[in-house]
Amino acid sequence: MQLYNTLSAEERAQLIDEAGKQRLTLSFYAYAKIEDPKKFRDDLFIAWNALDALGRIYVANEGINAQMSVPADNFEAFKETLNVYDFMKGIRLNVAVEQDDHSFLKLTIKVRHKIVADGLNDETFDVTNKGIHLRAKEFNQILEDPNTIVVDFRNHYESEVGHFKGAITPDVETFRESLPIINEQLKDFKETKNLVMYCTGGIRCEKASAYYKHQGFKNVFQLEGGIIQYAKQIKEENLESKFIGKNFVFDNRLGERITEDIVSQCHQCGKPCDNHTNCFNDGCHLLFIQCDECQAAMENCCSTECQEITHLPLAEQVKLRSGKQVGNKVFRKGKSEKLKFKHSGELSDTPLGVVSKTKNIRKKITVKKVLVGKAEHYFTKSKIAQFLIENKEISLGDKILISGPTTGEQELIITNLFINGNTSEIAKKGDQITFEVPFRIRLSDKLYKILN
Repeated sequence: MQLYNTLSAEERAQLIDEAGKQRLTLSFYAYAKIEDPKKFRDDLFIAWNALDALGRIYVANEGINAQMSVPADNFEAFKETLNVYDFMKGIRLNVAVEQDDHSFLKLTIKVRHKIVADGLNDETFDVTNKGIHLRAKEFNQILEDPNTIVVDFRNHYESEVGHFKGAITPDVETFRESLPIINEQLKDFKETKNLVMYCTGGIRCEKASAYYKHQGFKNVFQLEGGIIQYAKQIKEENLESKFIGKNFVFDNRLGERITEDIVSQCHQCGKPCDNHTNCFNDGCHLLFIQCDECQAAMENCCSTECQEITHLPLAEQVKLRSGKQVGNKVFRKGKSEKLKFKHSGELSDTPLGVVSKTKNIRKKITVKKVLVGKAEHYFTKSKIAQFLIENKEISLGDKILISGPTTGEQELIITNLFINGNTSEIAKKGDQITFEVPFRIRLSDKLYKILN
């Protein structure tokens, strides 16, 4: 029986686009005692694969942690697959504020030692003995109490783009680093202060709350459902947002906007910005913040060195990184001496700017363009886009706009062009063209030629 993916990400994306049906991005977790994680994993794969559910899921003896994309039509059936297990009956599902049909393109379920790596080897530590859960209104109220200490249990690249006002934001790359740091920092307040914690969806701070209760802290609280649920509740209940900025998320979107405040800077020029990107150099993939102007100038690269490497022939790039370990994984080590405006650790509560709501409207008015084609394929390893020309002509050196619901609006100049597999300078209606792009394209993207 099939217990693995048989489609590539590109093939899956094409099927999703062809289906044209809405998908829901969601996450959930549960701490529980699972006797046979491998069988549990296989049973889930069979059930979810049948529903076209995709995502990244970890299971262990201590529970399950899932981030997923589920067809809206199959949502109720998906919930029934959870209700089969007592510890997941009626479980809270954190449905994303912003939806993206391509948030996940594979169903990956892995058995791990723990669903949240904590570095602890204490057999007396009971992860189910958790702190008191607080909804958004209660959370806001306890933050007003001068006897409260609030701690962000996310990593530096997450808290940098958005956090709760007055929160302690540890300068860490992993959850396991946070536990001893906060324990030492707050050891004198175990009986006198309210220790209030939060994370993206609740899973990290739930384990942290149990750990600090185990360490002797008396008044331990956590934000129920994390920032994801907080954002929903303040909107539904018309509450003030104590969170400022963007909530970093671990899928292709890389963030959900909670408030219009921008609290971080482009790591290259210092301009107010909170858009994460991955370095285009396959030997780097550093996660960093980059504004539109720097993205165009640096071609999605974190440094001139990486930019120069991306201009080399693919064979030379592979040779350069052969035998070397890629140190900057997508969600790790978001730091580099070359990033002059990177901030982490103690973060300011003062916004550096606000999102311009009229920016895209003005852009549409000022940019004159004509539709010339549609996306057909994206070659992940070579970062090559394939389009079919359906209208007009397009030439080497033309300024183009690639636009789509997930891609947004990306402008670039065609510096190399292959037409029907051969190098050429002009493509006409009916031609299939390919060229390099510094970002992922989707099959829903359209290709425009900019006229001015």
